[in-house]
Amino acid sequence: MIIGLTGGIGSGKSTVAKIVERLGVPVFYADDEAKKFLWNNEVKSQLAAIFGKAIIGADGEINKLSLAKIVFSDERSLALLNNLIHPLLLAAFKNWVVNNSSNKNNYLLMEAAILFEAGFDIDVDKTVTVSANIEDRIQRVMQRDKVSREQVVARINSQWSDRQREQKADFVIHNSNKDMILKRVVDLHKQWSQH
Repeated sequence: MIIGLTGGIGSGKSTVAKIVERLGVPVFYADDEAKKFLWNNEVKSQLAAIFGKAIIGADGEINKLSLAKIVFSDERSLALLNNLIHPLLLAAFKNWVVNNSSNKNNYLLMEAAILFEAGFDIDVDKTVTVSANIEDRIQRVMQRDKVSREQVVARINSQWSDRQREQKADFVIHNSNKDMILKRVVDLHKQWSQH
């Protein structure tokens, strides 16, 4: 069984993924994998053609902050980026599933911020979303990424709302209390391991 884990930026989905990983379940971190494609020369040249050479830093690599400013302030630009990266990411995920299909816990986890928006939910058996108070999310991301409130709000606004994700998800984890989140994740792990 494949579980798709999502949640808005700063919701705590990575914390949930780390807990599941500690329980011995292989986790595919889609956002991290997607960033690796930015090192690919063909992808770099395609991105420069789409967004301009200004996104290429002095070191010849993609300047992620410059790219983020463009795509998180313009829906069309974000769609162009996703249309380039998502097919590559899906192929990498399917390959990863084949290589990790035999594990003692009977399930694999895909962590993806935009699981539903990207349509990746059709490639998993069950979905779970992590939700959190919007102000908590903003503060977490500002501290973690050393970015402004406006930049965090722009990223949040480029994603689905917690309510939209909750309506589509099979399971919801509310991240308002660390002890509660741990118990909920362990309970779900037990449930998923039995299938």
